[in-house]
Amino acid sequence: MSNSALPPDDPGRDLVQVRPDGPGLVHLAIAGGTYTVLVSGDQTAGRYCLIDMRVPPGGGPPPHRHDFEEMFTVLDGAVEFTFRGTPVVARAGETVNIPANAPHFFRNRSDQPARLLCMCTPAGQDEYFRRVGDQVDGPDSPPPPLSAEEQDERGQRAARLAGEYRTELLVP
Repeated sequence: MSNSALPPDDPGRDLVQVRPDGPGLVHLAIAGGTYTVLVSGDQTAGRYCLIDMRVPPGGGPPPHRHDFEEMFTVLDGAVEFTFRGTPVVARAGETVNIPANAPHFFRNRSDQPARLLCMCTPAGQDEYFRRVGDQVDGPDSPPPPLSAEEQDERGQRAARLAGEYRTELLVP
């Protein structure tokens, strides 16, 4: 008999080990970059998701906010995060945490690609990205060429689904 306040181990959950270029991962063209879902909410019982973001010069999402925590670790390059209207640059090796509900966005303002790890807790952003992005072959795949109409459709889809994923896009 245990006196632990912790629930028992759940043997139905497995260890998750991935490589960013490993088989079976979902790679998505989003916001000008390629995002790879490394660990999905399905694999963590919804507790969090982990996304590898490769962001080209000029890439990044529009201003937005959501009711979940989002943490970024810059692996390569530098990215400018704008948090509540104030920009701050994060460089390789640095971590930025965005509190729930705070308006923010990021942009790669350099002339070099950047790479970030993004953890969202709880999960859900991974599923949102799957629904609004275009699947590509691998982490270094360029986004598909889209016509102006296709780009507009992606933006409308992102806006239409945002509320379902506890997100508000802050664009006119």
